[in-house]
Amino acid sequence: MFSQLKRFLIGRPLKSHEAGEQKLNKKKALAILSSDALSSVAYGPEQILIVLVTVGTAAFWYSIPIAVCVLVLLTALILSYRQIIFAYPQGGGAYVVSKENLGKYPGLIAGGSLLVDYILTVAVSVSAGTDAITSAFPSLHPYNVLIAVIFVVLLTILNLRGVTESASVLAYPVYLFVIALFILIGAGLYRIVTGQVDPTMHANIGTPVAGISLFLLLRAFSSGSSALTGVEAISNAIPNFKSPAPNNAAKTLLAMGSLLALLFSGIVLLAYYYGVTPLREVTVVSQIAEQTFGRHVMYYFIQGTTALILILAANTGYSAFPLLAVNLAKDKFIPRMFTVRGDRLGYSNGIISLGALSIILIIAFEGQTEHLIPLYAVGVFIPFTLSQTGMMLKWLREKPKGWVLKWITNTTGALISLMVALMFFLTKFSQVWPVLIFLPVIVWLFYRVRRHYDDVADQLRLSTCEPPLPIDGNVVILPVAGITHVVENSLNYAKSLSPQQIIAVYVPFEREDELIFEKKWKEWQPDIRLVTLYSPYRSIIHPLSKFIDTVQRKASSANYQVTVIIPQFIPKKGWHNILHNQSSLLIRAHLLYRKNVIITTVPYHLKK
Repeated sequence: MFSQLKRFLIGRPLKSHEAGEQKLNKKKALAILSSDALSSVAYGPEQILIVLVTVGTAAFWYSIPIAVCVLVLLTALILSYRQIIFAYPQGGGAYVVSKENLGKYPGLIAGGSLLVDYILTVAVSVSAGTDAITSAFPSLHPYNVLIAVIFVVLLTILNLRGVTESASVLAYPVYLFVIALFILIGAGLYRIVTGQVDPTMHANIGTPVAGISLFLLLRAFSSGSSALTGVEAISNAIPNFKSPAPNNAAKTLLAMGSLLALLFSGIVLLAYYYGVTPLREVTVVSQIAEQTFGRHVMYYFIQGTTALILILAANTGYSAFPLLAVNLAKDKFIPRMFTVRGDRLGYSNGIISLGALSIILIIAFEGQTEHLIPLYAVGVFIPFTLSQTGMMLKWLREKPKGWVLKWITNTTGALISLMVALMFFLTKFSQVWPVLIFLPVIVWLFYRVRRHYDDVADQLRLSTCEPPLPIDGNVVILPVAGITHVVENSLNYAKSLSPQQIIAVYVPFEREDELIFEKKWKEWQPDIRLVTLYSPYRSIIHPLSKFIDTVQRKASSANYQVTVIIPQFIPKKGWHNILHNQSSLLIRAHLLYRKNVIITTVPYHLKK
């Protein structure tokens, strides 16, 4: 039944040679890898206004120069990540750049930041999309968390179906959103140019504002820079592109940067001219659309596509997280299971882990996007800073043709990214302080995982491994619970091994049972030694373990191997297992980690 449900949800398995068919062209890649960056247009300008409104609506004109500064940073980031794409075509983005140019630990900091950032990408995007839906339908506000969780589950299933299939589905909403916003911006600008917007709704540019300060403006700039989250995703996902992958990835990156610049600038301008004030339960885009079109078909079209893009922006995380996890797993910093492809040739372990962790975050933060955005943004600008610093060192060290301009570009991006990250810590420490805890913890976990793999490799390598002890014979211990076909089957198997000795062990809870069983055993198997271990405390494992230890000590002195053969019957139907005690599984689980003892399970399959 589970297999049929899996096939229904995910689809038929794909052969390994079909991996090439799962590569993305530029149009599909732009949709699923740019959705995070493009969706941030829906909340990035709002974050600027939330800071400026603290000194009054007259300060809203400052959103224009702040937006220009955000675009300067965007340009530096786009140019920088374009260089990273060609310098590191295998993907990995900030993690690979930082590791190779700054060292292992800066690389792990960048990798850890990005892993958490992609989890936050899903949580923030889905939460913001849910907010957009409930802005249009206020009666749904009490169900924010439930709606968000359902969307995460659906996105997880969609991505498990494969990169190409998810891209085919998601491309339409993304491009509809872009079209909807261009229509909104075009209609809004037309209303402004034709004088349909009341000029008293906004303060003139240059109007003096009491209480404004450089610190406040830097804080607004750093908040608005949250619109740049996701621009690094394409450099992480180069392996997902069709050949030539670096060229296609670079073109997609430039297209994303151009669209993001136009949409961000347009929303900031409309918000300023319309005099939009950020409200808790109505987004800025919703207010602009309502003032432009009224609550008619076009308004709901814009809200619908905005909600979709915000939710589907999570797909950037689903596209980039598994590939980053693969790079970390190949370097043995996270479990190797993240390198395994699933039935549909996607890295399903990474996809499922991302979905589960995102749901936990949404529930923990109760779907409140504004609480997640600062943590989300600072997690992006740390790897931004590290990757561009790494590229600065790369150009200084290698000095290729035209390296000076490249170095200046990366230096500009690194300095601005560092400033933004510091501003988040200075102005929103109460919301971003978890970074100071989870990053060291994640790096420590990376170190522990790598150390474990190194230790295992040292112990398994033939050149360094301890020589195996000689084995001159075998002693078989057979725990028995009765005289049945299950025991008979296991006993026949034990005899086939030709051991030096077979010892059957019975653990009774009552003295009467002990005597009765000994008599029956003597009549059934007089040639096989039976040991009874009376257990007044009704424990099977404790007396059995003590007996195995005793036998093992004696056997080791004669170079004998101790083998415990565990009889186990297998019911015909899986649900029948809950009707039985499963003592054999408990014994096996307990003995499995015992040194110098071999555990063998002999199954006996029931027919009805």
